[in-house]
Amino acid sequence: MDRIVLSGMRFYAYHGVLPEETRLGQEFLVDTELYLDLRAAGEQDDIRQTVNYGKVYRTVKAIVEGAPFRLIEAVAERVAAEVLEQYRNVSAVTVRVHKPRAPIPGAFSGVMVEIHRRREP
Repeated sequence: MDRIVLSGMRFYAYHGVLPEETRLGQEFLVDTELYLDLRAAGEQDDIRQTVNYGKVYRTVKAIVEGAPFRLIEAVAERVAAEVLEQYRNVSAVTVRVHKPRAPIPGAFSGVMVEIHRRREP
């Protein structure tokens, strides 16, 4: 299956379990992989046969920078559900939400959740 990848989208938001996370906020990185047939778009050079990347970015931005969630798992679920709802030619989506400054003692480069969801038949 063909795919469109939007990687490294950066947002400042207030998701988290701890009070200081929801008060101070932090950076989140989001990747989406949209699975759809891109043959017609490539052969016909026609944007109507694909997905508008700018619109997908705005969809993700509205969710991530919108109402806070306690868990990045919930952020990922909401992004996946909205992508499948708004972009009818997308048959499946993978969403990664990366929290580089998760409040965990120790040296690490962050915490990331990855989910994959398919359109229900």
